[in-house]
Amino acid sequence: MIDPKLLRTQPDALRAAQEARGESVQLVDELIAADESRRSSIAAFEALRAEQKTIGREVARAKGDEKVALITRTKTLSAQVKAAESAVNQAAERFDELMLALPNPVFADVPRGGEDDFVVVSTHGTPRDFAAEGFAPRDHLELGELLGAIDMARGTKVSGSRFYFLTGQGALLELALVNLAMAKAVEWGFTPILPPALVKPSAMEGTGFLGQAAQDVYHLPADDLYLVGTSEVALAAFHSDEILEPTALPLKYAGFSPCYRREAGSYGKDTKGIFRVHWFDKVEMFVYCHPDEADALHRTLLDFEKDFITSLELPFQVLEVASGDLGLSAARKFDCYGWIPTQGRYREITSTSNCTTFQARRLNIRMRTEQGTESVATLNGTLCAMTRMIILLLENHQQPDGSVRIPAALRPYLAGREFLTPVN
Repeated sequence: MIDPKLLRTQPDALRAAQEARGESVQLVDELIAADESRRSSIAAFEALRAEQKTIGREVARAKGDEKVALITRTKTLSAQVKAAESAVNQAAERFDELMLALPNPVFADVPRGGEDDFVVVSTHGTPRDFAAEGFAPRDHLELGELLGAIDMARGTKVSGSRFYFLTGQGALLELALVNLAMAKAVEWGFTPILPPALVKPSAMEGTGFLGQAAQDVYHLPADDLYLVGTSEVALAAFHSDEILEPTALPLKYAGFSPCYRREAGSYGKDTKGIFRVHWFDKVEMFVYCHPDEADALHRTLLDFEKDFITSLELPFQVLEVASGDLGLSAARKFDCYGWIPTQGRYREITSTSNCTTFQARRLNIRMRTEQGTESVATLNGTLCAMTRMIILLLENHQQPDGSVRIPAALRPYLAGREFLTPVN
């Protein structure tokens, strides 16, 4: 959530940020009114409590009619204090409800617009000219079947649509990607973590995934637990309700976990293959840092993503996401889009977001300062979403005979093999 002081000092900036997102500007005005109601109800409650305490002391010293009058007033005050306390709770509940609905204000220089208004920041590598090489590229699903690497039919039989099995060389390829990603993360100073894939509602709400993204979240009502759509959720909640020492910052974690998404808003999209599925594995980077360091570290995370994709010898682009396409928690986000030959276009494979102090305020994560404590900033970045990276590797490195060349960076994690070879 935002710093409540911004409601009183920079309301126009918050309205502008809402407008940039294409969200309700009225929400800011409702929040301002709720804040005023909350503060006035607190003041009224405290005044009544102060009077109650004062009269309590006076009763002990009073006599006769004065004492009777004070006791009568005490009874009246007791009812008023109870009513005032209820008013405080109601006002606070309304304020908190609205605060949780308010997105993180986007940075002023983020591109304005919606999903299609991203800005291409840079292009890396050159897509292969398969026509010049004399053959038409196969898609990842055909290659996966030739290699005995992907089994969609049995995934559907066992679990339903948008599920799959990675088998044989496909399973080994994912494990190689996990090991390469973790090795690079450790080299960059990240602590590896295997976080739980089930979390409490407080973790989901704290990271902002029970707002606009709620339709894609799997919930287990009997346990009141959620299946995470990214290990960002567990990694963000890892230090919830803690005060961190500034000398320990930045804290950098690399989490590997399964991820679950309903894909509720993608009916009819990417139904073939493993691009848009209900379950996949991912290595995610997460950083806690001083707010002043967040922007620089955000760009460092982007550099790590670029390094990883480059090591796999894949053509890709870096995009800055427009304001109206940002999630609840992000003030800025960069995506990397990889080239898919059979689709003739770049598709999203990684993203990295600067969430400023938004998530930390919701999760009560602070650092010590000379003045007391203040909220830290949080950053996240995908290092490798396995299914999408497997798609890119298969399609971009395929050979005319259906084999797939293994990039040099991955070979040490595949016993030195240079090719995945057809088994069918």
